[in-house]
Amino acid sequence: MAQTLDVQQQDLVNRLNYFTNWKDKYKYIIDLGKQLTPFPDELKTEDNRIHGCQSQVWIAISEQDGKLQMQATSDAAIVAGLIAILLRVYHDHTPDQIINTPLDFLATTGLLQHLSPNRSTGLYHMIKRIQAEAQARV
Repeated sequence: MAQTLDVQQQDLVNRLNYFTNWKDKYKYIIDLGKQLTPFPDELKTEDNRIHGCQSQVWIAISEQDGKLQMQATSDAAIVAGLIAILLRVYHDHTPDQIINTPLDFLATTGLLQHLSPNRSTGLYHMIKRIQAEAQARV
């Protein structure tokens, strides 16, 4: 059974806060990105592309048994890691769960404060796309 969004967020907080400096946190985030499931080229469509990101980002979202299934990729290592974090939280949850759970871990870990403005904007656009897809399926 899938963990709740709150439990998954707390797990990310614990993992990220395990590292005492941001160099190590970034390395961990990049390592998460390297573990993303390979993204099929046929899903690299304009509809799946996230606009507003400095790097190339694609997210494909489908629904199975009432839960959203997500695949994503980026051409930038740190952005791929941010995608991996979002997928750990959002993947395999219902649209209602996605819409109604605030992303507290972003502030709790200090992640938002340590991203460049361009990366913060890109992260915002990724979250906005996932939440819009969830909203459209409620």
